Amino acid sequence: MRLILVRHGDPNYELDCLTELGHKQAKVVAQRLMEEGIEKIFCSPQGRAQQTAKPFAELSGLNEIETLDFMHEIRFGSLEDLYRKGNPWICSSQLMHEGVDLQDPKWREFPDFADNTATVDIDLVMTSVDAWLATLGYQREGLYYRNTNENDERRTFVLFSHGGSSTALLSRVLNIPFPHLCMMLGHIPHTCISCLRFDRRPGMLSMPILEFATDARHLNVFKEGQTGSVERAQS
Repeated sequence: MRLILVRHGDPNYELDCLTELGHKQAKVVAQRLMEEGIEKIFCSPQGRAQQTAKPFAELSGLNEIETLDFMHEIRFGSLEDLYRKGNPWICSSQLMHEGVDLQDPKWREFPDFADNTATVDIDLVMTSVDAWLATLGYQREGLYYRNTNENDERRTFVLFSHGGSSTALLSRVLNIPFPHLCMMLGHIPHTCISCLRFDRRPGMLSMPILEFATDARHLNVFKEGQTGSVERAQS
């Protein structure tokens, strides 16, 4: 099985929808995804992700979009003062510059992550993704996944979501501490795609292979001279 992760397009966070640029990006990534032989579409419940998925659903003829509630974007900060501080990318960067070991399995106890709603939502994704993968035929055993499917047919699915929740998913399945993965991936462009490949041999226990990560080359069409105008492909 291949699982392709797509971040939503350029958003209006207040209205939870795409901007004009975001809609254009969604159409471009839809064309790019047509190369992947995708059979089913999954999506976060939030509007900006749903609107990013729609052009591909229409172009591919798959139409049906299955919503995964646990893949909503992660919050950060305290419940009383959300989004003021506690951004996990900023926190991870600060800890890195202080020389903190971001691979420490006790990263949830770091001052910037303790009592942070980001940690609560990250853990929700990590718990829920294993249950979801089990429905697709990949059962978590310890650090790895066993293929419980009865045949070796290769299937490809796509999941439209967010920078935070997709990083939490990758952190879980690849066994990489979340803050460390934040620094590994760096800035995650809008509509970028990443791909995990699970072992298709029935009964095999293995770890998914990361085929590629945060690929945004399809956004090159927004460069000057290719569309007749200059638009920023990333916010």
